[in-house]
Formats: sequence, structure tokens, C-alpha cells
Amino acid sequence: MRYYVDKIKTQKFRSVKKMEIAHLFEATMLICFGFSWPLNVIKAYRARTAKGTSLPFIILIITGYIAGITAKLINKQYNYVLAVYFLNLAIVMTNIFVYIRNKALDKKAVANDVNDAIKSIQVENIAEAKEDNMTNYTNSLDEFINRKTTTVEMKNSVILFGGSLDKKIPVAELAKSFDFNFEIYNKSEDSLSVSDCGKYFQNKIAALQPEGILIHIGDKDYNLFKNDSTSFDNAYLNLISGVKAVNKKCRIALVSVNNPNNDKTLALMNAHIKAIADSENAAYINLENAKLWNPEATKAASEFAYEMGLKIRKPLRDVAEILYSYAYRNFDTKPLDSMAG
Repeated sequence: MRYYVDKIKTQKFRSVKKMEIAHLFEATMLICFGFSWPLNVIKAYRARTAKGTSLPFIILIITGYIAGITAKLINKQYNYVLAVYFLNLAIVMTNIFVYIRNKALDKKAVANDVNDAIKSIQVENIAEAKEDNMTNYTNSLDEFINRKTTTVEMKNSVILFGGSLDKKIPVAELAKSFDFNFEIYNKSEDSLSVSDCGKYFQNKIAALQPEGILIHIGDKDYNLFKNDSTSFDNAYLNLISGVKAVNKKCRIALVSVNNPNNDKTLALMNAHIKAIADSENAAYINLENAKLWNPEATKAASEFAYEMGLKIRKPLRDVAEILYSYAYRNFDTKPLDSMAG
């Protein structure tokens, strides 16, 4: 009998010892995970900006710690591991207070920048007035800002590259309305064909080294494609090669030629464009869906993502949805409906 009692005691001792070792390793894991958070708090506090800090990520970590603490309480494991959980949770939550403080500093910095810009513009306004010997002449803040910002185009922007229809799309106004978090420029040209678009890209766009480009070419190439589809394909592929030569990581989206009358040649042309997009790992945008697109829904989604701290660039498909649904609703669609002419 004593033998079995001793055996049970030995097994219980070993079980307790194993549990203690397991708790020790768990505590070690928590310490290793938690050690970086004080450094992160100090770094964020000194940075004085919320840029680069993801609030959803911090909340996710806090949720994980709360789940771990809850599991410990349910199992009534009141030990030093639970204390480590609480310590880590407190440190991570400190990041939220630092984030709120840094967001306030960011807003204050933006306000100061605006005030500085206004003062600078006022000084420039006075200087120009004296130089021109003009009195009672004022320019609006918007006029000065627009004159400054439109003179210099930024690299790593998104480009709309198409023909006469695309050229009329007010990309700057739409980008502002839908809160694009990147620069976008309209580099479309009237009567641009696939044969000369490669040269036009090199002369007018390549220097900007775009990080994204929407290509809408083909409405002037009906006869070329009908007579020699191989030349059409090669010209299109040469354009894409030129884009990738400038920036191999450039996001590319190919927009279909509108075909409201189900013209067989245009349908085949779009099939070729889609095949080119697939072969070049580019997105394919079917323009025939423009009637069904709802850019307001895209706007709401992007605003939610921005508020959650997700500073992502809007997918080119969403950009196309906004630009071409606007064109379809506000412009005469005859240029779209007469491509075979």
C-alpha cells in the first residue's frame, strides 16, 4: 500500500514540476515578447509623430494579452506568469496613450504648416504687387497653392495614360474628393494610338518613374488590329516593357476598349488586351462595367481603412472605378460608342 502511495506522490511531484517548468517557459516567452514594447514606447514618444504606428496592430496585441489573462483566470492559475501578462498589457496600453498624444502633435504640426504657408503666400503676394506696381490686387490662397503645386510633378506617382476620353477626366479633383493618398497625373493625349504610345511614354512620362499606371489604349487602332493583330500586340507589349524598364515594380492596369455594340473586332481586341494583362501580371479593367460601378462605396471603404491607420495605396482597380464611372456619367459617351468608326 505504501508503495502505491509513494508512487502517486512521485507522479504528482513530477506533474507539478513539469507544470512549473512549463510556466517558466511561458513567462520567458512573454518577457521576450514584452521586452521590445518599452523600447517601442520610448521611440514613439521621442519621434513625436504617429506616422508609422499602426493602431489596429496595437489593439490586436492588447486583445491577445487580455485573452491570455482570461484563460489564466478561468483555470485559476494565479502565479507569476499572470503577473507578467498584466505587466506586458500595461506596457502595450501605454503605446495607445503615446499614439493619441502623437496624433495631436501631428495635427498641430499640420496647422503650423498651413499658417506658415499662408504667411509665405502673403509675403509673396506683397512682393509681386510691388514688382508689378499694382494696387488693390489680391490672389486667393487656392490660386497660389495651385500655381505652386502644378509646376512640379512628383515621382512615384500614378499615371492615367489614354486617349481623348481619358484626357477629359479631372483626376486631380477626383483624387481630392476620394482622398487618394498618392499623387495622380493625367498624361492622356488626343488620338493616341498603340503605335506611338511607347515613344510618347518615354518622352512625357518615363521621367516621373510612376509606381502605378492605368493604360487605356486601342480606341484609335481598330483598323490596325483588324488587319494585323500581331503588330498591335507587339506595340502594346513594347509599351509595357518600357514601363517596367523605368520601374520594375510599377503597378500596371490595362483598361479594355469600350464595346457597347458587341463589335466582334473590338471583342477580340479586348480578349488580346486581357491576355497581355495576364501574361504581364497586370490588372485587367473591363470598361463595360462602368455603368454598374459605385465609387461612393469605394470611398467609404477607403475612409474606414484610413481611419483605422491602414495607410495603403488604393488598388488601381478602385482608381479605375472612380475615374471611368465619373467619365461615363458626366461625358458624352459617343467617343466610347464610335471606336470602330
